[in-house]
Amino acid sequence: MLTDKDMPSTRPYLLRALYEWCTDNGFTPYVAVKVDESVRVPMDHVKNGEIVLNISFDATSSLQLGNDLIEFKARFGGVAQDIRVPINRVIAIYARENGQGMAFPVEAPASTSESPISRPRAVGARIDETVKHIQLVPHEASQDDHEPEPPQPPGRTKPALTRIK
Repeated sequence: MLTDKDMPSTRPYLLRALYEWCTDNGFTPYVAVKVDESVRVPMDHVKNGEIVLNISFDATSSLQLGNDLIEFKARFGGVAQDIRVPINRVIAIYARENGQGMAFPVEAPASTSESPISRPRAVGARIDETVKHIQLVPHEASQDDHEPEPPQPPGRTKPALTRIK
């Protein structure tokens, strides 16, 4: 019998599914990544140990969403770069246009103990690293948004992924 520890991660499958959902519906898929030494991205674009990457067809070349890595080529400031992100460093995938997607807990490196949270959560989430939990919140609760909001039907709120520090 397989234990939870022996089961393969669902994260790469969920990432591929949400990427496909975004592209099928004309949305721009973004991934938020917790950067460490295993992540290859332009470090001058990393803020607070994180980077958000546009992984749309138009923004990437040779995109591969594998079970262990996300790899592609992209231009940053006009300079082509090879990007390499281990799947366990992806903390969210979402559509830029509406914020819908999924947030994931940050997994500990393989050499340390496993994270107490092992299941992905639905988007519209706040991730609190210090408490190690994810809380669903309506979009209005976010105070960090600076973009104008598109009009919403009355009585509906738009979910958003907001990082709590």
